[in-house]
Amino acid sequence: MRKKIGIVGFRGYSGAELVSITARHPGVEPVLIEHRSDAEATPGPGQRLRTVPCTPEAFRTEGFAAVFLATPAEVSMELAPWMLDAGAKVIDLSGAFRLRTPERYRRWYKQEHTQPALLAEAAFGLPEMYRESVRGARLIANPGCYPTAATLAIAPLVECGIADRAAGIICDAKSGVSGAGRKPSLKTHFCEAAENFSAYSILEHRHVPEILMNCGLEEGELSFTAQLLPITRGILETVYFRTRLTSVDELVALYEKRYAGEPFVRIWKPPQVPDLRAVARTNFCDIGVRLDAATGRAVVIAAIDNLVKGAAGQAVQNMNLALGFPETEALL
Repeated sequence: MRKKIGIVGFRGYSGAELVSITARHPGVEPVLIEHRSDAEATPGPGQRLRTVPCTPEAFRTEGFAAVFLATPAEVSMELAPWMLDAGAKVIDLSGAFRLRTPERYRRWYKQEHTQPALLAEAAFGLPEMYRESVRGARLIANPGCYPTAATLAIAPLVECGIADRAAGIICDAKSGVSGAGRKPSLKTHFCEAAENFSAYSILEHRHVPEILMNCGLEEGELSFTAQLLPITRGILETVYFRTRLTSVDELVALYEKRYAGEPFVRIWKPPQVPDLRAVARTNFCDIGVRLDAATGRAVVIAAIDNLVKGAAGQAVQNMNLALGFPETEALL
């Protein structure tokens, strides 16, 4: 018997991916949950799926096993408490529950957190690092798209102590325009984004604390810059660091050992490195490395699809763990 799962925010880009992935999942019955008052003016995906109103009464009647919140952070904070009280597991795709403390949230999101108890409770939904926490959680904070690729690239370096942290680690991150969401803005207007390439949120990007928190770095040890590519989807991050390793084979072996058995992390053999085409519309994170032993300079390239491994695909991966399905179900 299939488990019923709800999708709130199904009209956005990440929500549309959730509709597509869950529609082919053999173990779940996806139901759209309508929370917008202007819904008729904004057509969305999954029109043949059943839609229910976003009210506590309707929600309890459905008996959802889990619900995805592909909503702004303030909406997630409003909806998550009563959905959890109704007995559903909540997988939140916003930044509402990622940063663990109200103080950290206030600093980076420039607003107060209205659910500090849930913020402390939430499991961080990066399975490659927190799989067992995700399995037992009722509230899962899906990672940001940039931190997913950055953490998978940087964390092994810090864990093994091979990066010279005093020299700093640089993460140069580039994303397609869909990462900004479906809501129109001047920056994502076609005439602004096409034939252009620009950096944004320099030194204050709200995804930075996720990377620091999960890699065990201090703020002064990481330089992160996000840039907008004139393409629809995909993230490619180039990580620069200094090391005393003398062979690129040692670096490759480190990543292969760290991610051995991980179904969604692929390590490339030098001199090849991944590109966006290799991961488009997949839940993979592809990682490639290069090393100049003479100077101690090293580079790690990580590529993901920002709407899949960076959002909806990873959310389904987390749902699979939380509900007892095979982790790769509907994702391979």
